[in-house]
Amino acid sequence: MASLPLPTAEVCDANPHLIMNGELRALHPIFQIYGRRQVFAGPVVTLKVYEDNVLIREFLEEKGHGRVLVVDGGGSMRCAILGGNPVQQAQNNGWAGIVVNGCIRDVDEINGCDIGVRALNSHPMKANKKGIGEKHVPVTIAGTRICDGEWLYADTDGILVSRTELTVCAYIYMEAFGALSCEFGLGQLQKLV
Repeated sequence: MASLPLPTAEVCDANPHLIMNGELRALHPIFQIYGRRQVFAGPVVTLKVYEDNVLIREFLEEKGHGRVLVVDGGGSMRCAILGGNPVQQAQNNGWAGIVVNGCIRDVDEINGCDIGVRALNSHPMKANKKGIGEKHVPVTIAGTRICDGEWLYADTDGILVSRTELTVCAYIYMEAFGALSCEFGLGQLQKLV
């Protein structure tokens, strides 16, 4: 059986038709890797904020159920909109990962958490706490439009977004048939592993 999830490079190589029709998109390589989980995947929840982290904290207080929070922080480099405490809470609540188009802080604490985090960089200053932002709206980050409910796949090669959950093939060479057996979606296969 193939290791799960499949590397993003292999997903791209195996799915040029999905790339051509826009169903599979790669984010520009602008993100730093944080957290102990370098490889993560899950359905997307979107949030748009600017230099404010109240709504981020509210989302991460909810059960994650293996989802990935994608935060469009406007690319701000003036303060951190995510810190160690909310990331610890996200880990405890079952979020698979967090992608931030902005900065984080408490990097050592975040790097100790078993969750995947991607962000533009780190910054020591904290964010505002006004609770201003938009939930479940399409966001455009790293050259890619991302919508609530799409699927995100991240590893050390980059980040992919797909309109639907990608099928993971259990590559079984069947000598008699010389065929591939593709029977499970990623979510189903992760439950088996």
